[in-house]
Amino acid sequence: MPDPDLVSRALARNLKRLRTERGHTLDALAARSGVSRGMIVQIEQGRTNPSVATVVRLGDALGVSIATMLDYERGPDVRIVPADQAVPLWAGSAGGTGILLHGIEAPGPLELWSWRMEPGEEYSSDPHPAGTVEIVRVDEGELTLVHDEREHLVPVGGTVSFDASYPHAYRNAGERTLALTMVVSVPPPR
Repeated sequence: MPDPDLVSRALARNLKRLRTERGHTLDALAARSGVSRGMIVQIEQGRTNPSVATVVRLGDALGVSIATMLDYERGPDVRIVPADQAVPLWAGSAGGTGILLHGIEAPGPLELWSWRMEPGEEYSSDPHPAGTVEIVRVDEGELTLVHDEREHLVPVGGTVSFDASYPHAYRNAGERTLALTMVVSVPPPR
């Protein structure tokens, strides 16, 4: 796992760089993202560890993936991410994890995730920008996907895709560990 200070510094540097490249003032980015100006300043100065939802909202407002926001090694066209450098971005109360394995801009943000959720854990996501699609494969256990207030059961080995511009949640209502592999595709900014 990468050093949390390294990731925090990368987020601070990348947020400021991306905001500046796109010509956004602090107030403009706050308005676009729904993240307060004060929080953006704290992140850019490396003084806080924001939630996953905050990083997602900032990335969506800037039209980039979480991977781009957290990229601490800008490199060549071929980028290998060793397992120990994948970035854990969610921790469940019972020990579950959501790990960003890799992400690229192609032409919009494209992310590959690995999730483990223990019985009783749930992750709720705010709606993503219009046109965002998620594909989830259940590797172990059974997923209860809550999409726009409707529950969908996805068994082990099953794959589900959905419009992620609606509120959605991943829930482990079972008695065993739930393991997921997820791809998130966000359209490029207009």
